[in-house]
Amino acid sequence: MVVEILIVDKIDKDKDGFVSKEELKEWIQFTQKRYIHNDVESQWRTHNPEDKEKITWDEYREKVYGFLDEVDAAELAKDEDQGFSYKNMLNRDKRRWDVADIDGDRALTREEFASFLHPEETAHMRDLVVVETMEDIDKDKDGKGGEEKVYGFLDEVDAAELAKDEDQGFSYKNMLNRDKRRWDVADIDGDRALTREEFASFLHPEETAHMRDLVVVETMEDIDKDKDGKVSLREYIGDMFRGGDTDGDEELPDWVKNEKEQFAMYRDKNGDGFMDEEEVKNWILPPDFDHSDAEARHLIYESDSDADQKLTKDEILAKYDLFVGSQATDFGEALVRHDEF
Repeated sequence: MVVEILIVDKIDKDKDGFVSKEELKEWIQFTQKRYIHNDVESQWRTHNPEDKEKITWDEYREKVYGFLDEVDAAELAKDEDQGFSYKNMLNRDKRRWDVADIDGDRALTREEFASFLHPEETAHMRDLVVVETMEDIDKDKDGKGGEEKVYGFLDEVDAAELAKDEDQGFSYKNMLNRDKRRWDVADIDGDRALTREEFASFLHPEETAHMRDLVVVETMEDIDKDKDGKVSLREYIGDMFRGGDTDGDEELPDWVKNEKEQFAMYRDKNGDGFMDEEEVKNWILPPDFDHSDAEARHLIYESDSDADQKLTKDEILAKYDLFVGSQATDFGEALVRHDEF
C-alpha cells in the first residue's frame, strides 16, 4: 500500500491529512492533461535550459531551424519540388508563435509555449487549428475542404486490403460513410464543400449547436451493439468495463456497481431499462456540466464514510477499487508508472 499512500499524499496539496473536493478535482484535471503537461515540460527544458521566464522566437528558431542558414538553397528547392518545405514549416511555426504570443513581445512564457505546442487545448488558438488542418487537406487551395480531399487515398488502395481491414473489425468504408454524414450536416449551404467555419463544426461537432444531435447519433452507434436503437444497461457498462459478465454484482468492482446505480437512477429517466437518444443526449451533452467536478463529488460521496466532505487516506484506501477504476483519477496508470512521485 506504500505506492497508494504516496499518491494520496500527492493529491493532498495543503498537507492537512485530508483530500478535499477541490484537491481531488485538481488531481483529476491534472491527470486528464498529463501528456500535454509532460510534453510542455520536456520541450520547455530542451528549448530553455537556463529556465528563463520566456523563450524568444529567435532562440526557438535557432534551435529548430538554425540549420537552414547553412543549407544550400538548391537543396532546399529540391525538397520543395518533392512536396516538402522547411520554409513552409518555419513560416507556419512563426504564425502559430505569433498567435500564442498574447502580449506581442516575440517571446513566450511557459503558458504561451504550451499554447504554441498544443493549440487545440487553448480557446484562442482553436481557429488556427482549423486553418492549419484546412491547409493540410486543401490541396487545390480554393479555401474549401471536400470529402475527396480527406479520403482520396482510398481510390489507390487495393480492395482486398480494405476487405482485410474490415474482417479485423476496422473499416475505412464505415469511417468514410460516417464522416460523409457529418460533413453533410456541417455543410450548411449544401455546396459539398466546407468553409473554415463549417470545417470547425465538422472537426468539433460537440462545440456547435446544430451538430450536437449528430454527436448523440454517433455515440449511440458506438455503444448500441445490437443496433436496436437504444442503449441497454449491459451496453452502457460494456462501453466502460471489459471484465466479463456484468449481470450479477458479487464479483464486480465498486465503481461498476456504482455505474449500474447511476444508470438506473439518473441515466434511464423513464425507467424502461434503456437509454433512448434523448437520455443519451442528457448523459453526454448536459448543459454546463463539469466532468472533473462531477467525478470529484461522486468519489467523495462514495468514499466519505463520516460525511465530512473530505477524505482521509484510510477512506480512499478502503475504496481502492473505486479509485483505480476511475478513468478520471488515473490511479491505475499511476500505480503502473510510479511517475507521480
